[in-house]
Amino acid sequence: MTGRPARVVVAMSGGVDSSVTAALLKRAGHEVVGITLQLYSAAAKRKGACCAGQDIADAKRVAQSLGITHYVLDYEARFRERVIADFAQTYARGETPIPCVRCNERVKFADLMETARSLGAEALATGHYVRRVDCAGGPELHRATDATRDQSYFLFATTREQLAFLRFPLGGMEKAEVRALAAELGLDVAAKPDSQDICFVPDGRYAGIVARMAPEAERPGEIVDAQGHVLGEHPGVIHFTVGQRKGLNLAGNAEPLFVLALDAANARVIVGPRAALATRSIVLREVNWLSEARAPFECSIKVRSMRPSVAARVIPGPDRTAQVELLAPEEAVAPGQACVFYDGSRVLGGGWIAKAEPARKAA
Repeated sequence: MTGRPARVVVAMSGGVDSSVTAALLKRAGHEVVGITLQLYSAAAKRKGACCAGQDIADAKRVAQSLGITHYVLDYEARFRERVIADFAQTYARGETPIPCVRCNERVKFADLMETARSLGAEALATGHYVRRVDCAGGPELHRATDATRDQSYFLFATTREQLAFLRFPLGGMEKAEVRALAAELGLDVAAKPDSQDICFVPDGRYAGIVARMAPEAERPGEIVDAQGHVLGEHPGVIHFTVGQRKGLNLAGNAEPLFVLALDAANARVIVGPRAALATRSIVLREVNWLSEARAPFECSIKVRSMRPSVAARVIPGPDRTAQVELLAPEEAVAPGQACVFYDGSRVLGGGWIAKAEPARKAA
């Protein structure tokens, strides 16, 4: 899509970001079609949940005020199958999932993109805070200008083919600027709070959903140290993640204990001192490359969305695997989370953490 008018589909969640995205594209002279996905109707019961009933009503109202066509698509069945089921199965394996990445990967940038193409659109635009930079070798994915809003970590699974079709008009803007623009444009969602937490966890307690979809994950078991000594009992591995301290209910130890690993097959929670959380080597699966990586290379990586980047060496492997060697230890690297590679602001790719090797054996 160049500067000439074009048909663009905008993913409208009912929030201020996607609303401003639609408004900016309409103001630029494009033919804008808004699409809102109904992903989880139960979320309408909880204020502040993404994709709730009120959000759909807000998106409809914004579309009407802008004078653009708007559709609501029922994606509940595929969302349950591709995102919620994966969420439950990941916890049942003793890992810590990121459902927002799976939603982007398997729903928004998959089926919604196909819908946009079927409508004759030349691009799909979203309100994500990331930048798409056109270069001689093709479009690149970069961090947002507003570092406090950057969402590049959650879009690491975006393919190069998808990136060529995507647009992110807000990537170079500050959040305050977006809200001010929404007010200037007369959008009544200008002051609407951002969505919080996970849309399909209406009460904020994910364990109940996991237990219903994967009941074996709530099997009680033992809390043990790295040598296998039993220190206590737990109600199910789904209640824990690597690095967690609260909820262990262990007392009388020489120093505080943290979750080092989860052995879901044997319903065991392995604990140890904080020093044992240090990781120097990470094994990745399902790696998505946004660069032409063949040989080992140095870059910065993130293993949690809110953590700062750290220096590392990435060694590409076969079958979409990779080994990441950290130049300094990183704490509480949890299987199931993502490890994303950066060269400055550019996203080079990333993968799902399959295994984290401790910097030293737990004592």
